[in-house]
Amino acid sequence: MVTPRGQLCRGVPCPLTMPTDVEKWKSAVYGEEIRDHLFAFAETGFDSIPDDERDAWFERFKWWGLYHQRNGQEGYFMMRIGTPNGVLEPGQLRAVGEIADTYARGPGTNPVFGDAYVDFTTRQSIQLHWIELADVPEIFETLDEHGLSTQQACGDSWRNIVGNPVAGKDAREVVDAWPVIEELNETFTGNDAHANLPRKWKVSVTGSADGSGQGDINDLAFEPAYKTVDGEEVVGFNVRVGGGLARNEPRFARDIDVWVRPERVAAVAGGISALFRDHGDREDRYNARVKFLVDEWGPERVRETLQAEYVDFDLETAGRDVRSEYTYNTGDGTRNDLVGVHDQADGTNFVGLNVLVGRMGAADVLALADLADEYGSGEVRLSQRQNVIVTDVPDDELEAFCAEPLLEHYSPEPSPFMRGSVACTGTEFCSLSIVETKNRQVRFARWLKENASLPADVDEFHVHLSGCTASCAQPQIADVSLRGMKTRKDGEPVEALDVGLGGGLGDEPTFARWVTQRVPVDEVPGAIATLLETFAERRNPGESFRAFVARHDDETLDGFVEPEETDYEDPMMHNTKRTWYPYAEDDALEDAPPTPADD
Repeated sequence: MVTPRGQLCRGVPCPLTMPTDVEKWKSAVYGEEIRDHLFAFAETGFDSIPDDERDAWFERFKWWGLYHQRNGQEGYFMMRIGTPNGVLEPGQLRAVGEIADTYARGPGTNPVFGDAYVDFTTRQSIQLHWIELADVPEIFETLDEHGLSTQQACGDSWRNIVGNPVAGKDAREVVDAWPVIEELNETFTGNDAHANLPRKWKVSVTGSADGSGQGDINDLAFEPAYKTVDGEEVVGFNVRVGGGLARNEPRFARDIDVWVRPERVAAVAGGISALFRDHGDREDRYNARVKFLVDEWGPERVRETLQAEYVDFDLETAGRDVRSEYTYNTGDGTRNDLVGVHDQADGTNFVGLNVLVGRMGAADVLALADLADEYGSGEVRLSQRQNVIVTDVPDDELEAFCAEPLLEHYSPEPSPFMRGSVACTGTEFCSLSIVETKNRQVRFARWLKENASLPADVDEFHVHLSGCTASCAQPQIADVSLRGMKTRKDGEPVEALDVGLGGGLGDEPTFARWVTQRVPVDEVPGAIATLLETFAERRNPGESFRAFVARHDDETLDGFVEPEETDYEDPMMHNTKRTWYPYAEDDALEDAPPTPADD
């Protein structure tokens, strides 16, 4: 079905043409009705999906949080559970652990993480693997019983809303963002008028003065700001639009000179979402993100169009922001992340636990749920660093909680190399990834902990490993950014990583500079260790790593990154893109697509 721009297609405006397959598939079936088809296929079995319709149905299933796993894993899905702002109410973490223990078990066993594990994401969501269609109705029933959902966790619609995970509890909050996030989630989840967007829509809302909402890298960001109204200083949010990291064209969100009261955030957010729905590129999915629309129009036109066509009240100009106070992921300061013990506004504490690369086995998830019940309120929250936060821990329970054996593995005081490790899904399950990630980053972190050192006054150092240019691990905002590639070593195709340096957020955010390309994976830890030696020797007094990188040119930095073979051994040097499962005894995948290493 093709409908001229301005007319409605399945309840929402459609573009003049729909040349992409995805737009055609969405025009036929999309939104709420996908659930009925999903359940029908669950009853008749995976093989009942016609071969020539699988791409279409796999795309549609994303709207209900299901991604078909990579080649060779036919019939298995990744399931993403949306948890707005990373909030898991009492009982919800336990439900997730029980679902993982029962259903997230596949034919292959991961040698590092075992089986039945839970992945916490960089967008404060939860991912399970090895899910079969037949089990989806039962899983959905359990999720529904506990107030959880997979709806719009993926697909071309509003994704999980992110922000400061301890919204409503953080002693450093300027304005309580949690009621705003709840309203946005309630308003736009399942909303037909905003369900079929040109591409995914990522929103950040934060009320904290630390910048932990990472609004700069989102499509739409609301950040705390003060405004004098009728002689009285009022707190609300400044609005930024058009951030994003994916592929090779990252953008920081642009200021559109709008301040909004908390009670009007939903109206402004809906207006900007509708603007993107109506004017975003539906002819080229590569360009179908709002960052490119802001590039084309400029912030001024975005504001003008929003005012003229999408809101029925006068927009106020931007207020006084608090970006100068941002410390989250700045490379210096006192709160670069939320790991450790921190004050809550009510006099209790939240305790951020380091979950290395965001992966936790089902047994540990259930054990953590027990500890959250015993020492706190039972509530648990997830950060954009793939870590877990236990809230509402009284002062007199802190010592006992931190002494629990489980916290030896998920420490509130981890090594900087463990603390700063982030990794995406990688070739273990993802069809887009070029290299193995999570298991490799675990090995990198452990090796660096034993073989590398930081200056005494540097206690945080972020290494992010992304399996491809999609940037799910947010590599561009890390001290050391790693991106999956291929190369040859000793005449054989091997997995490799591009190396970027000096990324971070704060008042003046900076993307990492990609200074060294295609380093064989077994030489990367040695390169990082040597780089840190150079940093320690040549830094100015008190200088952060990010500032050190900023005052050197790319050629010099490339010289600092010296690939080096060490005692580090990588069991995944082979091309995991061409395996059925990176850890299977017989992992040949004859019909795998060619990769750059095979050219």
